[in-house]
Amino acid sequence: MPTVDLATTPLRELNAALHRLAPNGSEVWRVLNPRGQHAVAAGIDALVTVEVDGHVGYYCAGMNKQATVVVNGNAGPGVAENMMSGEVRVRGDASQAAGATGCGGLLVIDGNASARCGISMKGIDIVVKGSVGHLSAFMAQAGHLVVLGDAGEALGDSLYEAELYVRGDVKSLGADCIEKPLGDEHKAMLMRLLNAAGVGNEVDVASFRRYGSARKLYHFHIDNVGHY
Repeated sequence: MPTVDLATTPLRELNAALHRLAPNGSEVWRVLNPRGQHAVAAGIDALVTVEVDGHVGYYCAGMNKQATVVVNGNAGPGVAENMMSGEVRVRGDASQAAGATGCGGLLVIDGNASARCGISMKGIDIVVKGSVGHLSAFMAQAGHLVVLGDAGEALGDSLYEAELYVRGDVKSLGADCIEKPLGDEHKAMLMRLLNAAGVGNEVDVASFRRYGSARKLYHFHIDNVGHY
């Protein structure tokens, strides 16, 4: 197992080495002493697992493709930003804009996520075992956001086709976001995501509520001017 200590090795060298990996490899790397540095393990395009022992700053695992990145600590703003595929797991809390603009893959946050979790998500699946802050899933276009705790103000504001599942309380819904029925097909999708996050046996899918777009903002119409 390659081990890189960021107390002695520049972060640029670590990321450059990860960028040189063969796309079909299967290595496991361990990163020590990240000390809140930014863009740790960003831009990877390889079947590699990277275990980061400690807290990270901005944009950890940003633009991730194929790789599995595990943060054994907290993550700063924009963790897994613009992720394409693979998995990113944060064992602690995540700051704002977690999974922003993500196009694919799975982001799991064991703790809480701050404001704008999943903002403009475009296909990523996000599971937050704690709660999320205000404006989560703002302008979310595709994918799924699953929250086992509570959601802050303006959940799903200006939502497109992403689906949101919340088990706890929602402080308020954003413009054009409404509660929708939780059918069998939605329960099956929810169970798949909970299993992927490792909590499928601990949570009753029937305890969630589903939210989606009312589809009144797709095209301008004078009757809906109050929603803009």
